[in-house]
Amino acid sequence: MDPYPQPETSDNTNPNPNFLPAASSSSSQPTLSRYENQKRRDWNTFCQYLKNHRPPLTLSRCSGANVLEFLRYLDQFGKTKVHTPVCQFYGHPNPPCPCPCPLRQAWGSLDALIGRLRAAYEENGGQPEMNPFGARAVRLYLREIRDSQSKARGISYEKKKRKRPPPQEHQPGDDEDDDNNNN
Repeated sequence: MDPYPQPETSDNTNPNPNFLPAASSSSSQPTLSRYENQKRRDWNTFCQYLKNHRPPLTLSRCSGANVLEFLRYLDQFGKTKVHTPVCQFYGHPNPPCPCPCPLRQAWGSLDALIGRLRAAYEENGGQPEMNPFGARAVRLYLREIRDSQSKARGISYEKKKRKRPPPQEHQPGDDEDDDNNNN
């Protein structure tokens, strides 16, 4: 008989309900969707931005103006060529050669980012009516970016319309009721 018995790893008598054996911890946790992972990363990035802000900001004191600062900060990491009005390729979606115009964050990326951060804010206890990501200034900024990039790149950003089933065309003579309704 062994004087020092090894504890059984499959024993489920642990009083802590959050305890998971090390071997099964990764397989039993639900895997997050790509969207949820991206939302978590975006939220962590924004919280880090607030922490590094001078002076540091708390989430409760964050405003739409701080969100705009964050978006302008992110602009430096953009990969989308946005032609300036003086550029010879202004308004051309596919210029034939390189130009010195700046790289910016694409409007679609910023719009999606704000959507994820808006959802994350409320999931992390923020009040919907106090959500800085839904501030009027942020919406206007995004609209301005969309319009300026649309003109600069020659790309139209049309709002996606819901697909509706095509209306049933009623042909005269297809239905017996037509004869009765025309009299």
